Amino acid sequence: MSKVKKILWISVIVLAVLVIVAVVVAGLFLGDIIKAGMETVGPKITQVTIKVDAVHLSLLTGAAKIQGLVVGNPEGYKMPQAISVGVVAVGVNPASVLSDKIVVRSVEVRDPEITFEGNPLGANNLTKIRDNVSGASAAGQNPATNQTAQAASAPGKKLEVDDFLITGAKVHVSITGMGGKETTVPLPDIHLTNMGKGPEGITATGLTQQVLDALTASTIKAVANSASDLSKSAVDLGKGAGKSATEDVNKITKSLGGLFKKSTN
Repeated sequence: MSKVKKILWISVIVLAVLVIVAVVVAGLFLGDIIKAGMETVGPKITQVTIKVDAVHLSLLTGAAKIQGLVVGNPEGYKMPQAISVGVVAVGVNPASVLSDKIVVRSVEVRDPEITFEGNPLGANNLTKIRDNVSGASAAGQNPATNQTAQAASAPGKKLEVDDFLITGAKVHVSITGMGGKETTVPLPDIHLTNMGKGPEGITATGLTQQVLDALTASTIKAVANSASDLSKSAVDLGKGAGKSATEDVNKITKSLGGLFKKSTN
């Protein structure tokens, strides 16, 4: 090999290494940008706090990992958080990152811990967050709404999410009127596909709304399916309580029983 060719090959190799290093470094900084975006834009959409420990992203492979995601509870609820997730694994099409629509191949939410507080037939923390997101989505379509709501649902980047899986979830249930009685129930896997598949894609607000709709519905059904155990505990609780407390317990257990029948049909 001639000296010129050798120098040329060395230059190509050095350039390739520099490109790889640049992509890796960019991925590290982009992870920090995504983390900051989640903690800034997320609360505007959900109206609860969003905290993330770290976001790791590889632009070479399109693999991303979100660690320590915590979604706060709405004001007025006892527990400090509604949802906590140790790891969210995300697979992105790297070529789409700089395009108008980011294509997310897969999202896997592993072993989330969900807190359900309130009444499954009425006001509770999860439906409150879901309604907040629905309000943010509607605000983006209404020019008369306030600027904060519009900013939270601004078009920005469109998304396509081919596969979204929530697996291994547990729900910690605390139902209003049960005298502080709590229980934990497993949640069946939630599997959503082809969100934003068309040319228009889906906004971050729209994606959040669809996921929360499915999560809330599945959680309420799981609570209803555990109604028999909760009802038994509530009846035992009511025996040692006053007349008013006993009536409240009976009312709740009757409603839960009705919901339980509907969920099994």
